Amino acid sequence: MPALLFVLYVVAEVSVLLLVGQAVGAVWTVLLLIAGSAIGLMLVGSQWRRVVEGLQRAAAGQRSPDGAIADGVLVAIGSVLMFVPGLVTSVLGLLLLVPPTRFLLRPAVVFIASRRFDKAVAAAREKSGVIDGEVVGQWYRDRPGSAQVAIQQGPHVIVDTDPGWGTATR
Repeated sequence: MPALLFVLYVVAEVSVLLLVGQAVGAVWTVLLLIAGSAIGLMLVGSQWRRVVEGLQRAAAGQRSPDGAIADGVLVAIGSVLMFVPGLVTSVLGLLLLVPPTRFLLRPAVVFIASRRFDKAVAAAREKSGVIDGEVVGQWYRDRPGSAQVAIQQGPHVIVDTDPGWGTATR
């Protein structure tokens, strides 16, 4: 599958380069590639600064962390695309680096990430053997290393051998 995607990428880039080269000429096509890279390089720096500021505002509670993280993901993808050679990847990278495009794509990124996160959490729970329970009482022993504490709650007995705070679940 990755080999097929790479072949499709190469075919798309060569086709676009040939079409643009025939339309405007070889020199202008090369200048377009250079200009796109220069603009992209400037945008990468400025947009990363904006992403960091957005993450700082999210950490301070002034902005939604979902939007800040989604902006970071989109700028990261755009930055990578800017450094992959070709007109198609440069245009896609520039689009992801421009704030209005990110504003339009942000809800989709948040939706996709939340679905993948939910699936990952569900899979981790199944693998880890986590048992859901409810807290029925907490206690603290004054003397670390004191004897075991056993709690009878319904049909379950919970034995705690860890000194300090304890939690009983059922």
